[in-house]
Amino acid sequence: MSANGKWDVTMNTPMGAQKSTLTLNVNGSEVTGKMEGAQGALEIQNGKANGDELSWTADMTQPMPIKLEFSAKVDGDNISGSVKLGAFGNASFSGTRAA
Repeated sequence: MSANGKWDVTMNTPMGAQKSTLTLNVNGSEVTGKMEGAQGALEIQNGKANGDELSWTADMTQPMPIKLEFSAKVDGDNISGSVKLGAFGNASFSGTRAA
């Protein structure tokens, strides 16, 4: 199943659970899109797809500059994975396809 579309996701960060909407556009092995949440909108960069496995980066600027590095797996209407939070370690995230 394609990862294209909107996803309601929650990242379990050191600052608590952070909810956002993830919009993914997969075209072959390229992934584009954005993440929108309390910290604003972040454009997906360097997105790659290999079957049901995805990876991308995003540059967060608020409340502080951090490069986020995501790796995810799509399983039907579920997405889950991990995100490297710069110097703040790793966090898990999961979500479901938005209605």
